[in-house]
Amino acid sequence: MSTDRVVLVTGGNRGIGRAIAERFVAAGYKTAVTARSGEGPEGTLTVRADVTDAASLDAAFAEVERELGPVEVVVANAGITKDTLLLRMSEEDFDSVVSTNLGGTFRVVKRASKGMLRAKWGRVILISSVVGLYGSAGQINYSSSKAALVGFARSLTRELGARGITANVVAPGFIETDMTAALPDETQAEYKRSIPAGRFATADEVAGVVTWLASDDAAYISGAVIPVDGGLGMGH
Repeated sequence: MSTDRVVLVTGGNRGIGRAIAERFVAAGYKTAVTARSGEGPEGTLTVRADVTDAASLDAAFAEVERELGPVEVVVANAGITKDTLLLRMSEEDFDSVVSTNLGGTFRVVKRASKGMLRAKWGRVILISSVVGLYGSAGQINYSSSKAALVGFARSLTRELGARGITANVVAPGFIETDMTAALPDETQAEYKRSIPAGRFATADEVAGVVTWLASDDAAYISGAVIPVDGGLGMGH
């Protein structure tokens, strides 16, 4: 189903964010991506923004609104990792990851919600991770920030659910990216043994779930956590 709705994907210049932006372009959405560097895929408007800086986000939204129109679908995907065990983790390691992954989502969604409230329609899609619920040694900062997105989406659903706005969480597992490709074959095989599906996901498989959540077919789904992890985190 083609649409001309306006979508903004944060961190849309690489990895899962890029695949999501490509999928929205293919479905006919007017698509913008934020990036600190690099460019989004063909057919997208790339705007410079740092999700830890509200002023830069405000400027990015203003540019998207000027070029494409009010943002109707927002995908909060931008995220970072600074992995290390708790006893070695510095305050900065913790604060920077939480400020980007959770604080960045807060800033982006707060700015997007203004236009959605005026339109009485909106889709908020937060990209979490299987480790947000499953846990992962060495990722206390990252998994905490990703678990928090569940409470965020559910609280937002209670605030804005009656205004035609939905808020959902997508929790990818291991994805075929440059990062997983760089892992030794032995490590990759070990990871795959723990996944019931026996393989990593493609970024496009995550993107398909995201575009579906943005569609009219998903209008009655809100506050949900949808895993795209091949069964890795079942029940978490």
